[in-house]
Amino acid sequence: MGVTTVTDVRQTSPSNEGVLAKLFRSEQGGHEQVVLCQDRASGLKAVIALHSTALGPALGGTRFFPYASDEEAVEDALNLARGMSYKNALAGLDLGGGKAVIIGDPDTLKSEELLLAYGRCVASLGGRYVTACDVGTYVADMDVIARENRWTTGRSPENGGAGDSSVLTAFGVFQGMRAAAKSQWGDATLKGRRVGVAGVGKVGHHLVEHLLDDGAEVVITDVRAEAVDRITSRHPQVTAVSDAEVLVRTPLDVYAPCALGHALDDATVGALTATVVCGAANNQLAHPGVEKDLADRGILYAPDYVVNAGGVIQVADELHGFDFERAKAKATRIYDTTLAIFARAKADGVPPAVAADRLAEQRMAERTPAAEWLRPTGE
Repeated sequence: MGVTTVTDVRQTSPSNEGVLAKLFRSEQGGHEQVVLCQDRASGLKAVIALHSTALGPALGGTRFFPYASDEEAVEDALNLARGMSYKNALAGLDLGGGKAVIIGDPDTLKSEELLLAYGRCVASLGGRYVTACDVGTYVADMDVIARENRWTTGRSPENGGAGDSSVLTAFGVFQGMRAAAKSQWGDATLKGRRVGVAGVGKVGHHLVEHLLDDGAEVVITDVRAEAVDRITSRHPQVTAVSDAEVLVRTPLDVYAPCALGHALDDATVGALTATVVCGAANNQLAHPGVEKDLADRGILYAPDYVVNAGGVIQVADELHGFDFERAKAKATRIYDTTLAIFARAKADGVPPAVAADRLAEQRMAERTPAAEWLRPTGE
């Protein structure tokens, strides 16, 4: 297995091309370490990006996805790792931010041999990176990875883990949505509100249950017909539409992107009927400036990395011996954190995404005892 490390990713040269140009590009920079892993025997090609260990070991999931190019995979790892630093900071965790991506189609490439090779790659970082589930990886995969790497969370309860982290991810998004409802309409409930959920997979289907229990009217879409059928067969009152483009044009109070990132681009923002956006997807803003466009249209955006932190709270609790009720109590605080961000945004005259970044950066600037073991003695 080959390991290549690039550290202190900060600057860029416009004349450079290729992967290194992406690593050093300023809008993606600041990462402490990027590791490229390869195991030819199993077909493993992976990228591990550590954005920050200012608060402690970098915690973030492993995404298994058929990227169009290796560069696209590196870029995704960088963006996702940065988001984890901010997410963990605002979740109140003494953990930094990192993310890993395995390049390839999990339906055809995933194997025990590959997962074990990946586990050895993570283990080579000596605890600087703690992995978990993400798109394309599951609890059973983490059980395999843990055989080679003790810094693995998201394992099954039978193997000392927390199980499916999507349970508290959805719960946290619901808490953020309640906070948005309180800020926008004066009442922390979705009762009588029409909520559109784009993506009803691992997280989205749990979110639908919370919304229905709260009395919301729900409209859904998903690229997989079986995911939609699972919801509508159980809840005939739920309406399904053909795709996300139709959903954003449907009369809604709340739009909840719960699939892959970049859901909020110029076209989507221009077409939105909802006045609140709050969903589980990572990196929802397609480019800088979208947050201002949302605010200019009077749309309240609950920053994705704030409201979808329930999952990382759940898997982080494994590091202390998992207790579901303790983790759920921490995830409940997402409501208060989201309200505090809306208040800070109003006070500073900035969009909520900017206010959230400021609060996260403020916390990351303060070194915590949890990070000290990562640093040389005498620093």
